[in-house]
Amino acid sequence: MNKRINKSEIERYSRQIVLKNIGIIGQKKILNAKILIIGAGGLGCPVIDNLTRSGVKNITIADDDKVSLSNLHRQTMYYTNDIGKFKVDVIKNKIKKINPSSKINIIKKKITDVNLSKIIKKFDILVDGSDNFKTKFLLNDYSIRYKKILVTGAISKFDGHVFSFNFKNYKVPCLRCFYQTEPSNDILNCESEGIIGTAANIIGSIQANEVLKNILNLKNSLDGSILIINLLTLNFRKISFSKKKNCTCYK
Repeated sequence: MNKRINKSEIERYSRQIVLKNIGIIGQKKILNAKILIIGAGGLGCPVIDNLTRSGVKNITIADDDKVSLSNLHRQTMYYTNDIGKFKVDVIKNKIKKINPSSKINIIKKKITDVNLSKIIKKFDILVDGSDNFKTKFLLNDYSIRYKKILVTGAISKFDGHVFSFNFKNYKVPCLRCFYQTEPSNDILNCESEGIIGTAANIIGSIQANEVLKNILNLKNSLDGSILIINLLTLNFRKISFSKKKNCTCYK
């Protein structure tokens, strides 16, 4: 961990540093955290933006998609002139404009069991901004194997879910403990199901908030719980669930 925060960083993060739960020590933890974000879409955009502005400098972003016109109503890091460009290239350039000292690495590939096994050890926390359950369960399984922290989000229509798992503690349940069977990817299909743009920004911002709480070791994390939000009714529910005895992830 860096021993000192320079004057520019003190000014940049002064409104955070003044919080008694953060201070200089907490800001150092944020500056030195290493985060892997999978997906640079509706969820990934607010996660990346918020974490960068909070001081997380070491971010790796994995996404192989290009910006399309239909992305623009909810994916806030992209503009019309970005259409047709790789999302990770666009985001890397824009993050440098937010904070030139950020160390942004990009992976212009889909995350698979082959490449994830090679890179996961480098990171403290994984953030799932994917739009399919195959990737979500893959991240779940590897986070357990390597004892990582995983923050998962999902959005559809007016609804959003956030999970947070600290797999350094084997007592916590995992994503497979919540879902009895693997849900259909149609549930997360924005093209067929639709999505209100604000859902992506709200859920992604909550994911970023959970990441910061985990970096700072703050209490009241979602660890072992799911936050369910309906933006049509403004109903917010936090539900705890237990580890399944026969969970296949804990072998």
